[in-house]
Order: sequence, then structure tokens, then C-alpha cells
Amino acid sequence: MSLSEMSLMKRLLTGAAVAALAVTLAACSDEKKEETAKAPETSQTTTGESASSTPATSTGTATETSTTTTTTTTTPAETAQKPAAEVPSAEGDVDMAEVLKPGALPDMVIGEANAPVTIVEYMSTTCPHCAAFHNNTFDAIKAKYVDSGKARFIVREFPFDPRAAAAFMLARCKPQNPAELTDAAQYYPMISMLMKQQETWAAAQDGREALLQMSKLAGFTQESFQACLTNQKLLDDVNAVRERGAKEFGVAATPTFLINGKRYSGDMSVDSMSALIESLL
Repeated sequence: MSLSEMSLMKRLLTGAAVAALAVTLAACSDEKKEETAKAPETSQTTTGESASSTPATSTGTATETSTTTTTTTTTPAETAQKPAAEVPSAEGDVDMAEVLKPGALPDMVIGEANAPVTIVEYMSTTCPHCAAFHNNTFDAIKAKYVDSGKARFIVREFPFDPRAAAAFMLARCKPQNPAELTDAAQYYPMISMLMKQQETWAAAQDGREALLQMSKLAGFTQESFQACLTNQKLLDDVNAVRERGAKEFGVAATPTFLINGKRYSGDMSVDSMSALIESLL
């Protein structure tokens, strides 16, 4: 390995303290659903508390009834249907014709080209909110809208830290031939694995070893892993995708979704994104 390659690997995979901080703070959007009077923050290095969600629990008590009479009562709460999710509010407009122009890297597209709804997600692989979306929402949206031809989905790289950039590079490289780029059929499963195992590698003390072990599950060898992560052009292209999103489309937090000419920031539940998509059909 040359000195320049060693330097690139060091920049990508060392500095566990920086990466650990990025996991919980830097790479994610503010909690936009908090009802506060604070002005929105746009700095990419802004820190904020991660959302804490407590699963709702339902409690009920069994009521003993007489053996001679049985009374069944139904309360309004028991019969009320789940309220429809509100359509998320957009934060701004974007020109989708410009958004969909080719960039530094080929777009990772799933879905029909003529689908009435186009969703472009800017994400960081070390962002917990991005992981929450991909682990809890993405599969349901894909099954309901992408696979049915109603929407197409595009993931674009927006790394906030070197370890996130390294993970994206690995998603872009073919494990057997890292000089070639993957297609969507290979890219999305790698992203899914990285999101599901985010806590395992994103804040690990030894970032190189953690990512190497994850990559081996996708078919990388130590040699192809090293070749991918020392590809300076690929790193430059990943960063160019991020810079374009920030400069041209106002992306300042992850995840950010550009959907049919509107920009939305923050994680979305299945119900929220479904309501948004339905409003556009």
C-alpha cells in the first residue's frame, strides 16, 4: 500500500471519538416535531438530543361476570378507528428536473421510471434517524408503493463524517471487483445491512476492523475491502454528491427527502410517508 493510500485509509477509519459523536449528534436532523419557538438550525455540525420514543402500551383488566348474566359493553375508545396520519409539511421547493439530472455517481434507483411519485433520500450511514427510517419504514413503503409502480426511490449519499463516507464507498464497490460500481440490486442490500447493524460498526473503537467484518458478510475480501477504500476518485465522487445536495437543493440534515418538488427533513413513519404519497397520487 502506498503512503497516499495509507493516509486515505487513516482518514476514513480512525478517530473513533469523532465517529461516535457523529453517530448520535452530527449526522442527523433536529427534532422538528418538538413544539418550540427556536429558529430552525441549518448547520451541518449542529448537535441535538436524539428523539426518545417510548412504545405505547395498552392495558386492560379482565372483568368477572355473573354466571347468570353477561353484559357486553363497547366504549367509544374501543370502536374508534385509528386517526388518519397527517401529511407532513414541506420545508421548501426544489426543481425535480434539476434534482434528477445525473451527478458524480449513478443514481441508485428502484421502481418504475414513469411512477407518479419520485422520492430522493439524502442520508448518512452513521445517522440514527436514517437507520430508523430504513429499519422501520423503508421496506413497507417499498412493498406498498415502489413494487406496485406508484413510486420510485433513489438513495443519495450525504456523509457527515469519514466513517459514513467509507461505508458508502463499500456500498458502491463490487465486492469481487472493487474497481467497478454496483447497481441498485447490490447497493440496497448493503445499505440495509449497514443500517440494521449500525450500532455494531459506526461507533466501534476500531472502525476499520468493524467495517471489514461487515463487508466480509457482503462478499468482500481484505484485499477488495482495501482496494475500495483507497479509491480516491470514489471518495471524491461520494463527497461531490453530498456537496451538490447541500448547495443546489438545500439539504442540511439527514434524512432529507425530495419528493415531487418538495423538500422534507427528518425521519418519517410508514403512516406519515404513506399519507404523503397518497396525497400525490
